[in-house]
Amino acid sequence: MPQQADGPSRLERDSMGELQVPAGAFYGANSQRAKLNFPISDLRFNRSFIKALGQIKQSASRVNRDLDALDPVLGAAIDIAAQKVIDGEYDDQFVVDIFQTGSGTSTNMNTNEVISNVAISSLGGELGSRDPVHPNDHVNKGQSSNDVIPTAIHLAAAGAIKDGLLPAMAELEDALRAKSEDFWPIIKTGRTHLQDATPIRLGQEFSGYVGQLEYGQQRAGKALAELSVLAIGGTAVGTGIGMHPEFADRMIRQLKEMTGLDLSETANHFQSQSSLDAIVEASGSLKTIAVSLMKIANDIRWLGSGPRAGIGEIELPEVQPGSSIMPGKVNPVIAESVTMVCAQVIGNDATIAIAGQSGNFEINVMMPVAAYNLLQSIDLLAATCENFSRQCIIGLKATSNGPDMVARGLAICTALAPVIGYDAAAAIAHEASETGETIKEVSLRVTELTTEELDVILEPSAMTEPS
Repeated sequence: MPQQADGPSRLERDSMGELQVPAGAFYGANSQRAKLNFPISDLRFNRSFIKALGQIKQSASRVNRDLDALDPVLGAAIDIAAQKVIDGEYDDQFVVDIFQTGSGTSTNMNTNEVISNVAISSLGGELGSRDPVHPNDHVNKGQSSNDVIPTAIHLAAAGAIKDGLLPAMAELEDALRAKSEDFWPIIKTGRTHLQDATPIRLGQEFSGYVGQLEYGQQRAGKALAELSVLAIGGTAVGTGIGMHPEFADRMIRQLKEMTGLDLSETANHFQSQSSLDAIVEASGSLKTIAVSLMKIANDIRWLGSGPRAGIGEIELPEVQPGSSIMPGKVNPVIAESVTMVCAQVIGNDATIAIAGQSGNFEINVMMPVAAYNLLQSIDLLAATCENFSRQCIIGLKATSNGPDMVARGLAICTALAPVIGYDAAAAIAHEASETGETIKEVSLRVTELTTEELDVILEPSAMTEPS
């Protein structure tokens, strides 16, 4: 007996037999089987991945027409239907769970069926009839799920890095650099091991954050370059069976023109389809970026802690009330959101690492979950960089707390060591700690140095650069 669909339905037949499909659905029997077989979660592929699938199918229709391998009328209908998928008009028809067949075949067929039925509808045919546009014979011509899905992952991730993550990171870097310049005159006590250290400019501290963003963008750029190498053309196992010899090269040219990405065909299709090494590498770069952002966000939280019982060397923008019970409390909520995004990305990387280990002979069997986590990491990092910049960094203000504490810092005795020796300077720091005096006050008592000499030796700005 055919399985039933909820509500009005139509009867379809595929290679496994008959199946009821929702009457108005643009997906077909293969997608419906997957929908019924994998009722696991509410996780679905995101917009960028569906768009990439549409771009692959549209490019294939154009290449196959150019190669005289596809009827021009059918190819044109597929082209138009694929454009509608690219534009997001049928996102609700992508119904297959992320936790599905490890090759992503169900999602590839979901795409083939949607484009097929949209094309059939435009040609006056009947939904689900597979006539005159067949999902396998026409939409999937020259392709296999085994090269389409890894190609779609790379295409979507490369586009998201180029158009989303890199611009957002550049915006955050610019905001941090502007603050570094604004804060350059402000001298405060440095901290190592959460203990007082020698003086540092607040602007120097922020320049460290700028450097992390600079290197982070280099890492993202390396990931972009590696993800721009595509597996399309390998079909089932990397041999290219069932594909015109010119298909892959022409596909790359079409996709390159369509996306504006510097794409190339892999030099080794067997590597590209049996492993997720490029995706694992890219995720590692994203994890490193997340670790950098975690450090920056936590520093911002600590520097702004207080306002009276904390460090309070900077003021964070007040964006919302911080407590349901304590009136007037304002929390560093933007920085906290950044740290949670970073935790998610670091966790996603662990999932991708496990997925990368799951290549069995000629195919990896965890592609959907690797794709989902990689694309989520890119999108989350892009959004949080942008939000961190606009909602927090550009509104930061320095307070007088940092400069006020410099003279009372014990680590400024470091400047005395070259003059009176390490042990004598250490003794002064120890005595100042016990008595509550400043380094200068103790030095005036226990050394022969004058006030004028100590003013020169203990000048904070001189301690912020080599001397």
